[in-house]
Amino acid sequence: MSCHGADFCLTIQQHSPIFLDATFSCNGGQLLALVGPSGSGKSTLLRMIAGLSRPAAGQIICGDSCWYDQAQGIWRSPQQRHVGFVPQHYGLFPHMTALANILAGLHHLPDHKREPCAREWLARVHLAGLEQRRPAELSGGQQQRVALARALAREPSMLLLDEPFAAVDRATRETLYIELAELKRELSLPIIMVTHDLGEALLLADRMTLLSHGKTLQSGQPREILTRPVNEAAARLLGIRNLFDGELLRHDEQAGLTWFRSGDHLLACRLDARWAPGSRVRWMVPNSAIRLRAAGQGSLPASHNQLRITVRGILELGDEVRITAAFAGQELPLHLLVPFRLAQKLDLRVGSATDVVLLEEGLHILN
Repeated sequence: MSCHGADFCLTIQQHSPIFLDATFSCNGGQLLALVGPSGSGKSTLLRMIAGLSRPAAGQIICGDSCWYDQAQGIWRSPQQRHVGFVPQHYGLFPHMTALANILAGLHHLPDHKREPCAREWLARVHLAGLEQRRPAELSGGQQQRVALARALAREPSMLLLDEPFAAVDRATRETLYIELAELKRELSLPIIMVTHDLGEALLLADRMTLLSHGKTLQSGQPREILTRPVNEAAARLLGIRNLFDGELLRHDEQAGLTWFRSGDHLLACRLDARWAPGSRVRWMVPNSAIRLRAAGQGSLPASHNQLRITVRGILELGDEVRITAAFAGQELPLHLLVPFRLAQKLDLRVGSATDVVLLEEGLHILN
């Protein structure tokens, strides 16, 4: 495996005790989110990066140092890797104060530098004044900050975060998002965060890797992955529900469009010449690429892809409304998520018909 200039890169293959076929990389100053359902191998990969578990085959490289290479017989211990690791439930010593928890990880420093360093990091994570509190006397968010300060005070080569926000309430989570984003800008080390929360990845990550059953499905910038999933498995992992079959008809290079038929409709997407005319294709459209209106109200953006739909189901979800609709020639429904006020304004109800546009730039043909 070549790192291609990345500060950290990994490739792992094994069949047992858990199947893994994973490849990803991350540069210094970047946060890479490993996203996937429970059991997809995310936490196992973090343990392998930290040196707490040994893979069957592959290579792990950080900067100029090779931590693991099965072919060359290289294996660096956790102490040699010097990784900052924040486990899912923080791993704090319950009988120690916040200050003592950080001091426990600073044996690499001379005695006279340890306490000033620990206090500095507690201040950087906004815990100055709470040095003598034990974990039981701290909130979940404060415990997370202590664990983060302990990991960073060790001056690690990289930082690993295993579901770092899972144990805190939503309000605390929002605050911690901001603090981690600020810290990320200050630090020049690679950060890898495990999460099953796609929203967290989109908010915090510079890069994202999708994992399913131990296999890397796709890596790249989060927004690019969300709008251009590589295949149906990736699309479903991202929660995309609008997946349909079609037949590719032709490519119009001058207009920059690819035309295909789906059900009774002729549709266009951005030029994608990977398939020959006549090919059966699978296509998707994200909610962000669907525009709608009730009959006689407002205008629709210019598009080749205008459909007439009939509302079959409406489910109110707080400030949003989930709509299930039918359109001609398709057995599968079209799913839309719209603001509650818009649904009210357009008087959308079960049985009503309306027009929608599927934006060409949003339609995507899957591999």
